[in-house]
Amino acid sequence: MSWVKKFSFLVSAVFGLTLTAHAEDVVGPKGAERNLTVADFMPHKNSAKEFNETWSYQFVFDNGTRAFVNYATLYIPGTGKKVACDLNFWNFKGKSYTVGRQYPPERLEAYKDKATIDIKGEYAMEHKPGKGHRVYFTADKGGKFFLDVTFESAEQGKVPGDGVWQVGKNKFAQYVHIPYGRVSGRIGYEGDTIAVKGYAYMDQTWQTDQATDIAARSINFSTSAKSPLFAGRISLTESGKLIGYALYNNGEGVKVAMPTAIKDGDDTYKGKKFPKGSLSFEFNGGVPALSFAANKPLQKASLLDKVDGWLAKKAFKIAAGGEVLFYRGRSDGSHGKKVDWTITGVKD
Repeated sequence: MSWVKKFSFLVSAVFGLTLTAHAEDVVGPKGAERNLTVADFMPHKNSAKEFNETWSYQFVFDNGTRAFVNYATLYIPGTGKKVACDLNFWNFKGKSYTVGRQYPPERLEAYKDKATIDIKGEYAMEHKPGKGHRVYFTADKGGKFFLDVTFESAEQGKVPGDGVWQVGKNKFAQYVHIPYGRVSGRIGYEGDTIAVKGYAYMDQTWQTDQATDIAARSINFSTSAKSPLFAGRISLTESGKLIGYALYNNGEGVKVAMPTAIKDGDDTYKGKKFPKGSLSFEFNGGVPALSFAANKPLQKASLLDKVDGWLAKKAFKIAAGGEVLFYRGRSDGSHGKKVDWTITGVKD
């Protein structure tokens, strides 16, 4: 297997990226909206050779620091099944740091009775997502990284039916476990640890094929308060079709908000490029539209930051058709609250 193919498959799967796709028919989830369960949180089994699954967290701390954590299981052609863990600190005492690690699949152990997923004792997600859920991450690669954060409160996670979209021959599943929750704990870099408080968002996705075969661009957003609240992840196929969902709460309880359209200013947003102005999301079921400016990111993070070696970086850029970026920002939302957002895709 060439460097090009290895890094294309590896990075797209680990970080849930969506680079290229086919114009496939999309069929939404089956069933009525429901509360999420421990079974949804546990690793899913699937016979698809290139099945992959990712648990993602965004922590927005009151001191201005942010932390992005991903745990994943994935298949790398020529290498086989892997477990991957990555952490990015933004504005940790004015600087940003990133680390990514990969391990054999047997290093991940799941305990349904404890609602806990443990990776070699150095990474963990403990207890059902909600109040009391703990996230633990420690790594020593290019610096010593530490995160130990627990949810002190959490809004109810929900999912539309079975949470599975049929995208052509592939399947894509999404679960918004924690649309909003207050957290506290400690984070650190190179032994310099600090106490933190803030809010967080958490979701989980799985796919029966590499993410490069599912969609073209992904937009994740969460609100800095529990009401009124918008939080979720919505992706676009290369033909502009929508997959994923958000949760909405105007003080009357959390409900599922299924997207019907996205606009970039006055134009329909197809996801071919990063947006140039304000994004507006329209939903069904009487949920109001959500708009926020998406053209002034606070951070432009590159996937190449997680790839070691000049040859590997060059190969990945060729495979992806360019450099893949995370545009991350904070904007005023049309619902009167701050929106923290991330838009992922190939550099324009």
